[in-house]
Amino acid sequence: MPDSSTHHRVLVIGGGNGGVSVAARLRRQGVGDIALIEPRVEHVYKPLFSHVAGGTARAGITVRPQRGVIPPGVEWIQDSVVRVDPEASSVELASLRRITYDHLVVCPGIQLDWDRIPGLARAIKTPAVASHYRFDLAEKASLLLRDVRRGTVVFTQPDDPASCAGAAQKPMYQACAYWRAIGVLDDIRVIMVVHGDRPFGVPAIAGELERVIAEYGIELRTNSELLEVDGAAREVVIGNSEGTERVSYDVLNAVPPQSAPDWLKGSALAADDGGFVAVDPRTLRSPRFPNVWALGDAAATTNSKCGGSLRKQTYVLAKNLAAVLRGKDPRWSYDGYAVCPFTVSRSTVVWAEFDDKGDLAPTIPFWKTMYRESRLSWIFDRHVLPWVYWNLILTGRV
Repeated sequence: MPDSSTHHRVLVIGGGNGGVSVAARLRRQGVGDIALIEPRVEHVYKPLFSHVAGGTARAGITVRPQRGVIPPGVEWIQDSVVRVDPEASSVELASLRRITYDHLVVCPGIQLDWDRIPGLARAIKTPAVASHYRFDLAEKASLLLRDVRRGTVVFTQPDDPASCAGAAQKPMYQACAYWRAIGVLDDIRVIMVVHGDRPFGVPAIAGELERVIAEYGIELRTNSELLEVDGAAREVVIGNSEGTERVSYDVLNAVPPQSAPDWLKGSALAADDGGFVAVDPRTLRSPRFPNVWALGDAAATTNSKCGGSLRKQTYVLAKNLAAVLRGKDPRWSYDGYAVCPFTVSRSTVVWAEFDDKGDLAPTIPFWKTMYRESRLSWIFDRHVLPWVYWNLILTGRV
């Protein structure tokens, strides 16, 4: 029999929302001998990062000790994965330790590729550049946006694949609402760079956002991308099919390009395009390796990559994996649901719920206009969901 310290019935890679909540759900399904690999000592609630950057939440409420969220009965392996060998059902860690498994759940999240845009990695260390996609930089963004009184502020949104790419817009709307409230918005040039021809891929949601963009006087650069950053000169190069534009900025909030983790890209688990784990988009099981499963940003599913998809994904995966462990077929199916709450002011939200076909998918079916800008949605996003996350989602209860 394998050594119990190096072999587990279920091995989970990743201790974020997906990893912790799927482990908790499996424990509630009666599955034992689960280990979770996660190197970080702190667990963060990333959806609040945009509120931190926008000045409507303190950074401290987004973070808790990782040990405190590990489900009871789950072993925490505080280490990093450097290689996975699905043929041998094994994982190699940075410490050179080798772990084998009966079943593997892959959910390490997505990788931020700062170096893919020339100058961005250096510029992020300069005083005028921040990004709310990282905990420390969200705090920096908050201070920068708070203190602007005039000049040019540039926000950028990455192309897919990206984790909740639309979240790149959220601090911008909150900042504009603040600047309008203190009477300086007319003195600030706000530029938003997006890859698509509209600010969002779902027409109804795009319409709501375009209305807000017009109200704030934001200059929307569509079908465009951030090509280069010169932190010393405080300049960016923005490009599209018609050419390039060099813009001087006073503040830049840049969201970097993203990709599958490097160790995953070269593995046998990776799909042909992008390096994310190839899975059946409904059962979340690998078609190549029946004892491998994946969810979240690291999975090559058909839905939009976002934290809001994980609640349904973890439910389906845990049900299906527990069934397989009992010798049954996986019969639960993920429907491609995703959600992105756009904080379009400091007190209202556009609640975007949609499926993997780009159609609206409201949680309350008869409320067809649930996506409209709303104060109630803001209360739910800012105050209710964080409590639900820490107390119900991470514990596998919802």
